[in-house]
Amino acid sequence: MSFTELARPIFDQAIRDYHRTDCVDTPIQNPYTAGTIEADLYRKCWIDTVQWHFEDIIRDPHIDPAEALVLKRRIDKSNQDRTDLVETIDSYFFTKYHNITPLPDATINTESPAWAIDRLSILALKIWHMREQVERPEASAEHRATCQKKLDVLQEQQRDLSTAIDQLLADIEAGRKWMKVYKQMKMYNDPSTNPVLYGAKS
Repeated sequence: MSFTELARPIFDQAIRDYHRTDCVDTPIQNPYTAGTIEADLYRKCWIDTVQWHFEDIIRDPHIDPAEALVLKRRIDKSNQDRTDLVETIDSYFFTKYHNITPLPDATINTESPAWAIDRLSILALKIWHMREQVERPEASAEHRATCQKKLDVLQEQQRDLSTAIDQLLADIEAGRKWMKVYKQMKMYNDPSTNPVLYGAKS
């Protein structure tokens, strides 16, 4: 089984589980053993799914400004949790392949495996919600047909990205690629680097 063959059903499971209540306040009930890559993948997609719905809610033109500010804070935290988890998944790959000696002509990829997997999780969400549009009974036939074309493209993207991720991992394992883990170093969440938080005057 390839890595994406492992990941995709876990992503789909997390999305299905969320939509049982379809509520951003529903606590996660991760069915996988803590500390495993399966648990990290499930949590990754759960975070993405909750944030997807945060983004829907905050775009309500009638949202109370005070509620919007609270929601913006939750989105900021969700973004940080997402970034931290991507780095955790990259650490899994780094540990797994740390004994691999790169070939003399090995190259580095433009993104790490976990950031590509991040995009695969988002694609699973796009596919879920586009399929909802295709199946909306009250929507016009034209709307459903347009969404079906978009769904076809998203599914093609999912196949292509899955192939690319599995190829990248095979290349790392064979020494044709080598990976480094870069921390994102987001400055706006850090009280020591965000001028607003440490009180600097511009």
